Amino acid sequence: MQIIEIVLLILILSILMWRKKPTLESSANKSLTKVILDTCALIDGRIIELTNTGFVPDQLIVPEFIVTELQMLADGSDSHKRERARFGLDVVKELQQSKNCTVVIDNSFLNDSMPTDDKLVALATKLNCSLYTTDYNLNKVADIKGVKVLNVNELAQQLRPVVLPGENKHIKILQKGSNPSQGVGYLDDGTMIVIENGASHMGKTVEVEIERSFQTVAGKMLFAQIINSRKDNRKTTRR
Repeated sequence: MQIIEIVLLILILSILMWRKKPTLESSANKSLTKVILDTCALIDGRIIELTNTGFVPDQLIVPEFIVTELQMLADGSDSHKRERARFGLDVVKELQQSKNCTVVIDNSFLNDSMPTDDKLVALATKLNCSLYTTDYNLNKVADIKGVKVLNVNELAQQLRPVVLPGENKHIKILQKGSNPSQGVGYLDDGTMIVIENGASHMGKTVEVEIERSFQTVAGKMLFAQIINSRKDNRKTTRR
């Protein structure tokens, strides 16, 4: 009887261990973070830099219909789109070779008559994951339908250094503003600075003082005054 009891005990332990293993695997899969890449994200290419620095989810999903779209564009007659599409395909290949992420080419069946944006949102909902895109309209549609979106443009906006009123900057005036007397220059990160009375200094680098900032849909815009001009204005006011 003792031998039978021992055998039964071993069988019970084996069954329990067998059941426990899938549970652990399923738990790992649930904690796995995933994101779907669209055509714009691949053509943009900055996903490679984010991957190299480790700022990406565990799994990058490239839908098969996105690869097909890139192939069609790469074979098209538009030279600009053709080059960008080929670059996008190269990005997919480079991501597959990266040691910092796992790339999955998803071939889930979706209605071919659906627009690409609708397919992406439907797939993200089905797989319970986020979308990575730089497409403004897709971003809005995904938000409405409750799909989380990772937009590298928004990330870049948030990571720009904070410039406060009263700070001095050396800015090269590159063009005229909407007002004929205004000049326009840019910070190193691309932030536009509108400089009062800067049109007469076109092509020159001047020292300016930041006066105020204004948030637009395209990003932050700064307004500044040339420091020498401000001093001259103060002297004129005192007289």
